[in-house]
Amino acid sequence: MATEVKVPVLGESVTEATVGQWLKKPGDAVAMDEPIASLETDKVAVEVPSPVAGVLGEQLVKEGDTVNVGAVIAIVEAAGAATAKPAAAPAPAAAPAPAAPLAAAAPAPAVSSAPAAAPVPTAEADFAGAVTLSPAVRRLVLEHGLDPSRIAGTGKDGRLTKDDVMAAIASGSAVGAPAPAAAAAPVASSGPGRGQERVKMTRLRQTVAKRLKEAQNNAAILTTFNDVDMTAVIAARTKYKDLFEKKHGVRLGFMGFFVKAACMALKDIPGVNGHIEGDEIVYNDFCDISVAVSAPNGLVVPVIRNAESLSVAEIEKTIADFGKRAKDGTLTMADMAGGTFTISNGGVFGSLMSTPIINPPQSGVLGLHRIEDRAVVVNGQIVVRPMMYLALSYDHRLVDGREAVTFLVAVKNAIEDPTRLLIDL
Repeated sequence: MATEVKVPVLGESVTEATVGQWLKKPGDAVAMDEPIASLETDKVAVEVPSPVAGVLGEQLVKEGDTVNVGAVIAIVEAAGAATAKPAAAPAPAAAPAPAAPLAAAAPAPAVSSAPAAAPVPTAEADFAGAVTLSPAVRRLVLEHGLDPSRIAGTGKDGRLTKDDVMAAIASGSAVGAPAPAAAAAPVASSGPGRGQERVKMTRLRQTVAKRLKEAQNNAAILTTFNDVDMTAVIAARTKYKDLFEKKHGVRLGFMGFFVKAACMALKDIPGVNGHIEGDEIVYNDFCDISVAVSAPNGLVVPVIRNAESLSVAEIEKTIADFGKRAKDGTLTMADMAGGTFTISNGGVFGSLMSTPIINPPQSGVLGLHRIEDRAVVVNGQIVVRPMMYLALSYDHRLVDGREAVTFLVAVKNAIEDPTRLLIDL
């Protein structure tokens, strides 16, 4: 009995995806709900589970193909049926017969397109062939240029896990993948150091590029700056970080303070928390804060819902969970839907100053930057203080300059005197 594997519902307004990777080959045994393929949508990677237990039969689409929601991408055969069919034809050798065609089917294209069979396979072919990797593990192996077949897997059926790769990297036992280097060498035609590599943009990267350009084309983006003395927040964090982590099970960072400060400022300047729809302005009486998080395939912005009603501990827990799931590739469409205002922390990468681009249809984004000691004048005296530049990019069609500056000053005041966050001042 054959069962169709269909593209699942991907989220609101998302109707198609790209086949990023097959996690199982034809002939592989699959368990119910075991991922057999990874799809790339506009925002996240989505794994497609097998609806039944059995053996993966025909793959109806190739990696890189675009598929619609509900489309059939593969067939899963019942375990008994899958072995009985091929056994009937070659009666003298019932057991080995199915294995031979299946083994030949996968490598055949590679052999015909490249005579030198051993060094030719690319990293992509290796991952989709002899070693089955999840999207998160696959990205990690690619980032570090490792040979996954040389790392022992501890997952189900010997499957490689993220922890396996990290442990191999930490111990120094990870072995680099030689194939990509061998394949790339002939590209250089004018001497050393002039090789090129062409990699198709992921659907996520294409969408990011499209949306950022649309934001520049459609909104009147302007950026205003200020700086903030981080002395008080650093002192509070230093004093309470151990107790905070012991009680709440999460580290006390700076983002919790900035999210609370932004929510307080958004209440005072509601235009920054609104957006334009046609000829109307939509004002939100809640703060759904989008937090920019770096993921292997690009920047994603999961949303902290009703951040204005959350404690600093709840905010830090949410952000920590987003960061972990972004690296693992397990963020969902629902995690990133909506959002009324965005905070982007380029300081973790060392950025001194930037002009962030708003996340449509939002009207504002707060950019945080690195903290560095600078000489400032306090009460007529030159002192050294840990300072950070703040940047607010906003849609000037909706937010006036006075409102933007007032918002940024409110954030600055709350950070420099965190007591304001407790008494809503």
